[in-house]
Amino acid sequence: MRISKPVFREFVNKFKGRKQFNGYLQRCEREDFYGFLICRRDDGAVVGVISLFNIVRLGVQNAITGYFVGAPHVRQGYATEALQLVLRFAFRRLRLHRVEASIQPHNAASIALVKRAGFALEGFSRRLVKIAGKWRDHQRWAILVEDWRKVVPKRGPLLVGEVASGKTCGIPSRAFFTKGRQLL
Repeated sequence: MRISKPVFREFVNKFKGRKQFNGYLQRCEREDFYGFLICRRDDGAVVGVISLFNIVRLGVQNAITGYFVGAPHVRQGYATEALQLVLRFAFRRLRLHRVEASIQPHNAASIALVKRAGFALEGFSRRLVKIAGKWRDHQRWAILVEDWRKVVPKRGPLLVGEVASGKTCGIPSRAFFTKGRQLL
């Protein structure tokens, strides 16, 4: 995370070490939060995280996604693959209707990522999230399950797992660790 700090200082809050990571693990135990580590296939090194959170059921069936890939690992396809895996999990396993992403307007890489995944720009929220001590504006992007079905990559099985109990699940890719459930 230290090496990423100069690159991402206005996109994410400062990493506060073990205490913050333990908080992340605790959130992973909640019913409305799924946290995933993004790992390299060849050596299992953690290169980032991606989450589904604020999951609302009832008549809404909606979640928000957030992601981060460390600076040494950007532009290598990790976020692209991880987002596809998480969308597959959200729409097939969780049976959600829509997934949202809130992105700062000057974060061109993140905007390009969600566009590739099929998200549509829905609006703009002023001063939505406090990051690095400042309230930041965000564009609001979303993808519906029916739109995702039109753009989902037609490729073989992939590997994902959630962070939590330390158990892993297997479904091939560069990613993750789980609460003990097979995700895809």
